[in-house]
Amino acid sequence: MTIYPAIDLKGGQVVRLAEGDMARATVYADDPAGQAGRFAAAGATALHVVDLDGAFAGESRNGAAVRAIVEAFPGRVQVGGGIRSAAQAEAWLDAGVWRVVMGTAALEEPALVRALAGQHKGRVVVAVDARDGMVAVRGWAEKSSVTAVDLARRFEDAGVAALLFTDVGRDGMLKGVNIEATVALAGTVGIPVIASGGVAGIEDIRALCGQPNIEGVITGRAIYDGRLDLGDALALAS
Repeated sequence: MTIYPAIDLKGGQVVRLAEGDMARATVYADDPAGQAGRFAAAGATALHVVDLDGAFAGESRNGAAVRAIVEAFPGRVQVGGGIRSAAQAEAWLDAGVWRVVMGTAALEEPALVRALAGQHKGRVVVAVDARDGMVAVRGWAEKSSVTAVDLARRFEDAGVAALLFTDVGRDGMLKGVNIEATVALAGTVGIPVIASGGVAGIEDIRALCGQPNIEGVITGRAIYDGRLDLGDALALAS
């Protein structure tokens, strides 16, 4: 299982939000590339990077910071946040990003995401962001009428690399991962699932290890606040 330390970008800084609320941001670092280097030094081989401003704007707003992270980090970097067109996705892939994460586009333009997944095998991830079981889009600001499971099923045969499942109500809150919903989704679809939202400590990592069809887990605030030692998480997941 892969551990993905998270670098969320707002105004060029590394932050964490509470429940996806841009007004409830805690700043952890002013140097995103330096943070990526620290994660690499701790043994991380993959990063999850989100352009939070881009998620609301619908286009990249922290491009320079993302490019600096890709250059500084020797492992794999997946990027999400405002990627809603083929041109945007392909620009990141051409820039050395390992995988692009698409959420709003997956709901609103599924044909686009399916086409990109077919053209770029193993490099497109569908974000399934759920608030009370319903898909949330546009930086999690809008809740749709589509369930997380229904959205996931739409991409069963599309060739996407993974589903990134986030319980929005737990994200950045240190409440613990929604293990039940994550495992249920992983058991419903054949696409590998990445767990996200609410990691509070090593017990969340332990609970996810060995679960069928769980490809990885994203963790942010728990690492930044010192509640989870990245080295311990990497060792447990290896």
